[in-house]
Amino acid sequence: MTTVKFSFNHLAGIAAALLLSLSLVVDAGTRVEGVRVWPAPDHTRLVLDTEGKVDHNIFALEGPARLVIDLKNTKLKADFENLDLSGSPIRRIRSAPRNGNDLRVVLDLKNDIKPRSFQLEPNDQYGHRLVVDLIDESGSRLEKAGKPTVTQDSAGKRDVVVVIDAGHGGEDPGATGPRGTREKDVVLRMAKTLAKLINDQSGYSAKLTRTGDYYIGLRNRTLLARKYNADLFISVHADAFRTPQPKGASVFALSQRGATSETARWLAQSENRSDLTGGVSLDGRDDMLAGVLLDLSMTASINASLGVGGSVLGKLGRVTELHKSGVEQAAFVVLKSPDIPSILVEAGFISNPQEEKNLSTEWYRNKIAKAIMQGVDQHFRKTPPPGTLLAWQKQQRQGGNVVSHYRIRRGDTLSAVARENQTTVSELMQYNGLRDDRVMVGQTIRIPAS
Repeated sequence: MTTVKFSFNHLAGIAAALLLSLSLVVDAGTRVEGVRVWPAPDHTRLVLDTEGKVDHNIFALEGPARLVIDLKNTKLKADFENLDLSGSPIRRIRSAPRNGNDLRVVLDLKNDIKPRSFQLEPNDQYGHRLVVDLIDESGSRLEKAGKPTVTQDSAGKRDVVVVIDAGHGGEDPGATGPRGTREKDVVLRMAKTLAKLINDQSGYSAKLTRTGDYYIGLRNRTLLARKYNADLFISVHADAFRTPQPKGASVFALSQRGATSETARWLAQSENRSDLTGGVSLDGRDDMLAGVLLDLSMTASINASLGVGGSVLGKLGRVTELHKSGVEQAAFVVLKSPDIPSILVEAGFISNPQEEKNLSTEWYRNKIAKAIMQGVDQHFRKTPPPGTLLAWQKQQRQGGNVVSHYRIRRGDTLSAVARENQTTVSELMQYNGLRDDRVMVGQTIRIPAS
């Protein structure tokens, strides 16, 4: 064995070098390299791009309203001066070094807010991020959302309410195409077009989960649909794959696996017991009965989703290529409403160069939106929700077109039968598929309503 001896001076030199190295690491710290602001109806999201994870602390001050963000061992390399703060509660952002190596960022606010912060790991779009949410204390969008204004027909029947959800948004861009087209932008434009088409259709009312470039939590999207008393929830997306070959539109409904997990979640969370699911309250029910009621509601919701999904897919197949010929099923969170039929429409593969180009054009997005609307209308014309104008119109068609049957007797003519029933020969011919006005004894014809 070899014995190595060190002198005191040698050990002191090594210690000094280690201390210097440690000092350099501490001094290096991290940097704030970028900043973004995403205003939303109920909160504003401030995102700081950092070189790495950062130790931070936030606290609010009153008189005047301010939010202080202290970042340890951090330097500022971003520019706060030219940041667009319109639509946010932030008046101004100030910053200054603190305690030598720390950074203090102060947000001068227009009103009091409730702060929340967390850090995000790097992804394909961004590196490390510190996220600070400024939540509106006056009431969230979910709390403010109420029954939508519906256009009342002379019959006094309500509209079919369709909630349209543009996927992703804000700090979450979704998929990105080869030319840099972002999913969040494409689907928001398409969702707005679809909402206009629905609102222009008699008997329908549309609501959007988001109207701008901001993010909404997946659960909050379905909660908004419930607040709006939706008859249908449609989430609009643009698919992506690791290779450019896949293409075509798709429609998804909730899978049975997703339904099972959601049923367990609802039964496990006591706050869900007071919610209505399928028109039945779970509050006060024992677990077994509540589970049965919830399963029935979920099964009905999935069946209705598959029905409307099939109609939408059929219309999409007339205007674009389909990725799959049938409605697919998956456990997407936004499809997990136990009491609202919900579908997710993938308008195409943004990772496919040609479909990215198509999705970037207004004419193609309009074509897709019209097909979705036609599919929705086809479904609800056949199975309208009770109490709606569409249900009343269907009842009138079924009950008004045929009120009686008449058996032709000897001496009867079609014109005489028409006069007696206050209708016309042409109407009788139309309702009975007659090529001319000749009738035979014993023939039964249908008499339309006068």
